Amino acid sequence: MKNDSLLEKSIRHIPDFPKPGIIFYDVTTLIQNKSAFKKSVDLLVKKYKGKKIDKVVGVEARGFIFGAAVAHKIGAGFIPVRKKGKLPYKTISTTYELEYGTDTLEIHQDAITRGEKVLIIDDLLATGGTIKAVADLVKQLQGKIMGIGFVIELVDLHGRDKLKEYPLHSLVKLHGE
Repeated sequence: MKNDSLLEKSIRHIPDFPKPGIIFYDVTTLIQNKSAFKKSVDLLVKKYKGKKIDKVVGVEARGFIFGAAVAHKIGAGFIPVRKKGKLPYKTISTTYELEYGTDTLEIHQDAITRGEKVLIIDDLLATGGTIKAVADLVKQLQGKIMGIGFVIELVDLHGRDKLKEYPLHSLVKLHGE
C-alpha cells in the first residue's frame, strides 16, 4: 500500500534528535494540520469501525491524541496507559527493555473487564517494545486485543516482529533515509 501523501508530507523529520544518528519523526506537525489530523483519525476509524470495540487504549503521550479521537468516533471508552506513578488509582504495571535501560508502564487495574474488545492506538511503531508492553497489560486484564493501529511505522526497525500475534495497521510506512 502506498503512503497517503498528505499524511507523509505532514510529518516533520528532525535529524540527530534525541541523539546523533537518529531521525525523529514528529507528528505534532501532522496534528496541527487540520486536514492531515482529520484524515489520520478518519483512516484509523475506517479500519476499526464495526468491530464492536469496547475500549481504545492510548499510549502516553501522543497515543492519547489519536486514541481518544478514535474512541470517540467509534463509540468506545478510552483508557490511558501511562508511565509509572502518573495514574491516581490502583494499577498494574509492566517493565520493559529500552535501548539503554528499562521503563515501566501502568494501567488502572479496573480499566478493562474480562473479554472486552480492545484496540491499542499509538502514534509510532519503532522497535515494538512499548506496544508489546501495552499488549501485555491488556492481556493481564484479560482484554481481547482486536487490533493495534499506528499513524507511522518505521519499517526498518522491525517492530512488527514482536507483535506477530496481533493484527497491525499503520497509515504511513517509512524506511530508513
